Amino acid sequence: MIRNQQLALVLFVIGMVGMGLLQVVYHDFAYSWQPVPESLPARGTIAVLSGLLIIGASLALLVRATAAVAIRIIFPILVVWQLLKIPALIAAPGMEAVWLGYGEIAMLLAGGWVLFARLSNLNGSPFFKYITGDRGVRIATIYFAIALLPVGLSHIVYAGITATFVPAWLPFRTGWAYVTGFGQMACGLGVLFSVLPRAAAMIETAMLAIFAFLVWGPQTWFSSTPVMPNTPPGIRLPLTAFLITWVIGASAFLVAVNLPAKRKQ
Repeated sequence: MIRNQQLALVLFVIGMVGMGLLQVVYHDFAYSWQPVPESLPARGTIAVLSGLLIIGASLALLVRATAAVAIRIIFPILVVWQLLKIPALIAAPGMEAVWLGYGEIAMLLAGGWVLFARLSNLNGSPFFKYITGDRGVRIATIYFAIALLPVGLSHIVYAGITATFVPAWLPFRTGWAYVTGFGQMACGLGVLFSVLPRAAAMIETAMLAIFAFLVWGPQTWFSSTPVMPNTPPGIRLPLTAFLITWVIGASAFLVAVNLPAKRKQ
């Protein structure tokens, strides 16, 4: 990783370690973001072991000597997270909410894919050469850009719900739902068609950082009123939402720092 990518990597690691810690503490997976079937035998034990693996491998990403092995562990885990979203798409392909869920994890996977392409040292492998190196980064970038479209669209389709997440002190809450939705879609199209792609990915990173702190920040962790109606009280849900938004934002940052500033002539 070159120097300007180090911060994105550190932020990604912090988010992944946080997600792993939640699994260990609660002996469970992360709600709809890790939809592991309830019928899975020894589900709690598997959640703890998986969390410990995520923590260890994520921290190992920060050490040059272990980074290649670490990303070979993290990337398949992210692929599994993505595959867990497939049954919902099959069951309700016309529901935008399931595409939102798929898109969020796809953005996370794209960031992990960029790291896999850069750090795995599998460029010479006959199988992995197609998804590593510069080619792997390009594919991950396209995947990220496409994933942004349903995520942004959800703000518009569910504008009324999205507006409830906008802090009450901001005016025109429904307007912000549309602005952020169209903004995210514009960022996705900018990255996809190489129209100021790095700026587009950086703007998406900034939006996710704002979402994390304004919607799911520390002020919600100990609030007696849940951010979302009919959701479990307590710290776990808002903290999980904060961390998943954090790590998706870090993934957007990883994509951004691997993009050119503008379209190549």
